[in-house]
Amino acid sequence: MRPSGTLLGRMFTVRRGLTVVGLVLAWCALWGSISAANLLSGLLVAIVALTVGVGGSGRGTVRVVPLARFVWLVAVDLVVSTATVVREVLTPTDHTEEGIVGVGIEPGGRHHLLLLYVAITVTPGTAVVTAESDGSVLYLHVLHRDRRPAVEAHVRRLARLAVEALPAPAERVEVAG
Repeated sequence: MRPSGTLLGRMFTVRRGLTVVGLVLAWCALWGSISAANLLSGLLVAIVALTVGVGGSGRGTVRVVPLARFVWLVAVDLVVSTATVVREVLTPTDHTEEGIVGVGIEPGGRHHLLLLYVAITVTPGTAVVTAESDGSVLYLHVLHRDRRPAVEAHVRRLARLAVEALPAPAERVEVAG
């Protein structure tokens, strides 16, 4: 057993380990293959992101069932979106109506912006273009702007599952007295 109060105990947590694994897998997915170079560069990017990134302490719980739902939803998105993009490419008529859609993110979901960016951008036909500096709104490029209500509901569902799966530690509020 490692004491949780030590520097080593704070650096290596289960949550941080799962985050590194998730970031490395997302990095490989973005490059399109799992290779030694992609694994090593993904590991380097993940460590740098966790070391210099802003956000919580990295301590907290991981809820397996909501995490499995999140992963399942992203996997289904990959299959459905790939089929949609293939259909768009193979049909002679262009049915796309590309555009930028702004989606508001609840305060709890703002702790998981990197996870949301990856889950959205790895899906064919959709990409996070930018976000408000406080993370309150994500701006997405979509192939079907007319499906805006469905896109907004879907992104909010992803954010809600991320919050359920990886709840942020409660922030301490100092009261001057």
